[in-house]
Amino acid sequence: MKSKLSINGERLLSRLKELGQIGVDEEGKLTRLAASDTNKEGRDAVVAWMKDADLKIVVDRIGNISGIWSSLENESQEPLMVGSHIDTVINAGIYDGCYGVIGGIEVIKTLKEEGYTPSRPIVVGVFTNEEGVRYAPDMMGSLVYAGGLSLDEALATVGTDGTILGEELKRIGYEGTVEPGFLKPHAFIELHIEQGPILDSIKTPIGAVENLQGISWQRVTIDGVANHAGTTPTAMRKDAGLAAAKVITFLRDRCNNSNATTVATVGCIELEPNAINVIPSRATFTVDLRNPNEDRLKEEESALDEYLKQLAETDGVKISTERLVRFEPVIFDENIVKLVENAAKERGLESKRMTSGAGQDAQMLACICPTAMIFVPSVDGISHNPKEFTPGDDLVAGANVLLDVVSKLTETK
Repeated sequence: MKSKLSINGERLLSRLKELGQIGVDEEGKLTRLAASDTNKEGRDAVVAWMKDADLKIVVDRIGNISGIWSSLENESQEPLMVGSHIDTVINAGIYDGCYGVIGGIEVIKTLKEEGYTPSRPIVVGVFTNEEGVRYAPDMMGSLVYAGGLSLDEALATVGTDGTILGEELKRIGYEGTVEPGFLKPHAFIELHIEQGPILDSIKTPIGAVENLQGISWQRVTIDGVANHAGTTPTAMRKDAGLAAAKVITFLRDRCNNSNATTVATVGCIELEPNAINVIPSRATFTVDLRNPNEDRLKEEESALDEYLKQLAETDGVKISTERLVRFEPVIFDENIVKLVENAAKERGLESKRMTSGAGQDAQMLACICPTAMIFVPSVDGISHNPKEFTPGDDLVAGANVLLDVVSKLTETK
């Protein structure tokens, strides 16, 4: 194969834009929630592009789509898998997940057009419900694929709209026929926008992702006593809202003292009775803790737990917690990370080793095969937002690095 073979940039970008129009509503907001009608339309478009590349289409029972390029000569070998997801958050951008799927198809189509013969099959995977907006947990399709969640439990998941995932997959024609994990990958590579500001701020086009943060989600409920906002002296209050505010500032102080390795977010909060002149009797909120080091993440969880116990005593409130999600940090495969760095260097592109701050399908696949990720910049670090943007040159550059890594991992020895 020619050393500087490049993907068809125009085709890559036009397909990203075309997919980005599927699910746009009358207000111009893009939403393709898992197993929805718009998600079906997006899946149909991706399957059509896979067929255009003459890939064999297989859908498993959790709705993951695999586009397989194999031959009689290599079909006995474990496949190299690339890909990501195409479901979105509400009012999304067009790149998150979709770039990895369309980039993977483009890499295969480019190699085929060049007459390249891979030593092992190459598969593009499209994983179901990565975002977790309609059905929890997120990264569900890849989690089931890797054996971390039972298929029956996943299919029985009730969505935020009362629907059942298995029934919805059947309704849209993507319930599948084979068991998840029917292919054991030789390796997995996920091409993705960074979804953060680092690459854009340092003007570096390629991120060689070496690890992924551990994620700890929990729901905290604080019960105080509702009382009159005007007649109850502050020293005599059992104010659940104030206690919640103290937790939020405690978390920020912990982050500020962690040398930037810990991040914490209270993303959802509800007060009851939610009246302007009533002291809150209950505060319910979520805590999202992340750190790339498992021991540090455990320290932060323990520190929060101890603080909540102290807060219950000092503020005279009752506090309970519920674990929602817990994923350990992931260390990606060093050999693949080096391949990404070398591929970037050979194309005259600077690269930076990075941590993925967001959860990704790659963290699930890392449990069953060598895995790594390739990042390209997100302008101003914006993602999960219609302003999400990556320049075309960066998108093409990242896909070319993926092309080179795929070629290296499938070349004849």
